[in-house]
Amino acid sequence: QVHLVESGGGLVQPGGSLRLSCTASTESSEISVMAWYRQTPGKRREVVARIHRGGRTEYNNFVMDRFTIARDNAEVSLQMNSLKPGDTATYYCYAMLNNHSIFWGQGTQVTVSS
Repeated sequence: QVHLVESGGGLVQPGGSLRLSCTASTESSEISVMAWYRQTPGKRREVVARIHRGGRTEYNNFVMDRFTIARDNAEVSLQMNSLKPGDTATYYCYAMLNNHSIFWGQGTQVTVSS
């Protein structure tokens, strides 16, 4: 069992920035992909950004160069700039291991409001 511990959510005004972090309780070499997803009530969870071993990154279209995902060993971060009210959601950390097992964090709330 791998635990993912997230931090960094909170309340921010439109146009502001937040940085989310997530640390996995396993060796970095065991992790194939790390990612951030988000979900709002009544909607499906959607991918925000992924980072693959080796550094290749993928972003959902709505990110529009505002967010940056990065990985350092077993930690993944998401730097979010130019936040909009539409970015309000619960953000979840995701990790897929080499054996394709998938784990999720508990979620951290991001609220963008004036």
